Amino acid sequence: MKLKFFFATLILIAFTATSASAQVRKHAHNQRERIKQGVKSGELTKTEAKNLAQDQKEIHKDIKEAKKDDGKIDKEERKDIRKEERKESRKIYRKKHNARDRG
Repeated sequence: MKLKFFFATLILIAFTATSASAQVRKHAHNQRERIKQGVKSGELTKTEAKNLAQDQKEIHKDIKEAKKDDGKIDKEERKDIRKEERKESRKIYRKKHNARDRG
């Protein structure tokens, strides 16, 4: 019985870790798509898009750094990455809705 419980717990932990990494990747992908859409619609200037893309590269670098040791993103690392993602999300919104455009 204890062995079954152990394996069930192990599977649950593995699923949760995979799910967390997937969420971080999905959020990063959505950010890149928002930037692409802003460029396509003319809401973002080339300079704004370049700066936002550089910020996304920094987040990607942080993700790779978090996974470097054990291949997983632990709770504290995920918290820091999500904080950066939220900050960048607000930055994308502000840049897309400012008075500048490529027009």
